[in-house]
Amino acid sequence: MRKSLGFLAICLTVSAYAAEPFDDKFRQLDEILPTPNVYRTASGAPGHAYWQQRADYTISASLDESKRALTGSEQITYHNNSPDTLGYLWVQLDQNIYKKDSDARMMLTQPSREAWAKPSSPDDGYKFEGMRGILAGREFDGGFKIKSVGAGGQPLKYVVNRTMMRIDLPKPLKPGEKFVFNIDWSYNINEQQVLGGRSGYEHFEEDKNDLFEIAQWFPRMAAYYDVYGWQHKQFLGTGEFTLEFGDYDVQLTVPADHVVASTGELQNPNDVLSAAQRERLEKAKSATSPVVIVTQEEATKAEKSRSTATKTWHFKAANVRDFAWASSRKFIWDAQGYKKDSTNVLAMSYYPKEGNPLWGKYSTQAIIHTIDKYNKFSFDYPYPTAISVNGPVGGMEYPMISFNGPRPSKDKKTGALTWSEQTKYGLIGVIIHEVGHNYYPMIINSDERQWTWMDEGLNTFVQYLAEQEWEDKYPSRRGEPRNIVDYMRSQNQVPIMTNSESLLQVGNNAYAKPATGLNILRETILGRDLFDFAFREYAQRWKFKRPTPADFFRTMEDASGTDLDWFWRGWFYTTEPVDISIDAINEYGVSTKDPEKEKAWKKAQKEAQPISISEQLNKALPKRLDSHPELKDFYNDHDEFTVTNKDRNSYAEAIEKLEPWEKKLLDQGKHLYLVDFSNLGGMVMPLILEIELKSGKKYVERVPAEVWRYNSKKITKLIVTDEPMVGLTQDPYWETADIDTSNNAWPRKVTKSRLELFKTERDKNNLMRDFNTPLKKDEKK
Repeated sequence: MRKSLGFLAICLTVSAYAAEPFDDKFRQLDEILPTPNVYRTASGAPGHAYWQQRADYTISASLDESKRALTGSEQITYHNNSPDTLGYLWVQLDQNIYKKDSDARMMLTQPSREAWAKPSSPDDGYKFEGMRGILAGREFDGGFKIKSVGAGGQPLKYVVNRTMMRIDLPKPLKPGEKFVFNIDWSYNINEQQVLGGRSGYEHFEEDKNDLFEIAQWFPRMAAYYDVYGWQHKQFLGTGEFTLEFGDYDVQLTVPADHVVASTGELQNPNDVLSAAQRERLEKAKSATSPVVIVTQEEATKAEKSRSTATKTWHFKAANVRDFAWASSRKFIWDAQGYKKDSTNVLAMSYYPKEGNPLWGKYSTQAIIHTIDKYNKFSFDYPYPTAISVNGPVGGMEYPMISFNGPRPSKDKKTGALTWSEQTKYGLIGVIIHEVGHNYYPMIINSDERQWTWMDEGLNTFVQYLAEQEWEDKYPSRRGEPRNIVDYMRSQNQVPIMTNSESLLQVGNNAYAKPATGLNILRETILGRDLFDFAFREYAQRWKFKRPTPADFFRTMEDASGTDLDWFWRGWFYTTEPVDISIDAINEYGVSTKDPEKEKAWKKAQKEAQPISISEQLNKALPKRLDSHPELKDFYNDHDEFTVTNKDRNSYAEAIEKLEPWEKKLLDQGKHLYLVDFSNLGGMVMPLILEIELKSGKKYVERVPAEVWRYNSKKITKLIVTDEPMVGLTQDPYWETADIDTSNNAWPRKVTKSRLELFKTERDKNNLMRDFNTPLKKDEKK
């Protein structure tokens, strides 16, 4: 619809709508975020009095392969760097999740990485694997068996509370003091593919061998920090852990024919590796492609025998927050060095023959690619090794080592190895993701027990960036806004800022939605330069420290110079989706007051109106004026659109009073459109407007989200063009995760789909027919 604006009375402001309760999407997060203090500043940086605890470990452990059991003894040196005096210490006992009466088992709201899963309804039943896990869990003798806890040769009083253990100190531990104590323990290792979990063993029936991935395997100090004090949330399975940094000195005794992959650097290669293996390992440090340290032929040969002797592998790791390892005689091992700037790392992969040829081709290459790209967006990788292990765990991360699952499929008849595109990219993607966790949260040490998204979401976002630099059109599962739309329009949501154990859809909530939000923030709201600088600033500020959500939000605003409280509030604290609708468009022309032009325009508008049905039919009727032309007068040739001399004189007088710049403005011939938008979803977003002109030219105007600041529900936006506008599309590149694109275009676009036709199936549920169906004969008999 085209209307005329009064002479020099063009209104360029956003129109106001009828008063409704004001929903200020742009109010600050002051009532939500904690008050800044000397530990954490308002800018999001660590304060001048920031502190964190430290725990150093000396551990000796023995793997009993036949019993699938682990026995260990550890010494913990706990440093109280806080300003507080501590009367007791809390230790995490994550293996206790495998006790028969653990909270996770008793509740049956099984974490996503476990095998015993709750059905969506009683009628859904359980899968075979799920029922197997439930029954096995009732029989498995899991959990830590604490043999002793002591210090200085004297026993310490301790209390086990499910997956936590409180150790009562003989005297209060004052600020600046340290306390050294010992724990002796053992536990039975779970079969991962039966009981699930983040570690365990895998049994290979064909060659009767096991592969062990050992993690969360020793009593570990719980975190104590300024925001929450002791992190004492029980381990239920979804919330992972938050730990203290420290130095590790670990000795692992395993069967002599096993190969061990571990956090840290090997201290005794002469004792556990052959001369040929040591030579290959040295060559790998400067190689330009992976060097095989233990070949497939060597690993296959080792599978066929069992050593009754043992070897002890000695590893040390400095300034890490955890320690994990893997052991098997089945391992093929390859390695390649990577040096750039301050990074000097040996990337290594360990995998059974069942993982080849995929693992030999992609694993170590994916490790190096990950470090190269994560360095770009975060900081230089500081550790000497980075490891990817193929075993029963689908994907899990620890300092310097990760467990990753995908393998080729073996045809049961021909024995041929094949893999799907999903398996290939699943392997590359999971390695990028799990190795990337070295940065988030193994170095940027967020509290995973509280906020899953701070490690999974941030890491998934950088994973997306790294994947897109692997190859053109890499099929990333998460990161693209269009991929989150189905979740955003669903009802089964909780805000991202929900505690880890209360998430409904962990993958969508903690991985995909935060990653997508950061992608929108980077591409649509801030732009790459501002975002990348701020994101890297966050990583640099908080490496080897423990940030909270407020520290991330504040740093991103501080370093980008942009108030983003509206974005954090909408995307992280609510479940409101994006749904912006184009409701109406009114076209306005600037009145020139030139009677020749203005009356011609009005006449054209009237002539463009529909002709009524009566007028159409009346045209065929004979008219008296046609047979009596003498009845015509002045008004048969002139109407309200006739230009008079009075009109011309008035126009001349008006033009004479104008300044030169005012006359020029009238001659520009701009086209003005007032476009009505509705925010149907609730989440405000920038407007990305693709404008199509009559000539076929298209261009995009980007309007910041603050256009909604006076009314978050309805706004009117003025668009000015040089020629008539024939089309308008909001969010043409699907970059805001808008859940309904059918209302994003003017004129409205037809939504295309397919209609499937089915033959009606009558008597579908016919018990009599089914009962009388002949029984098929057993062909084997």
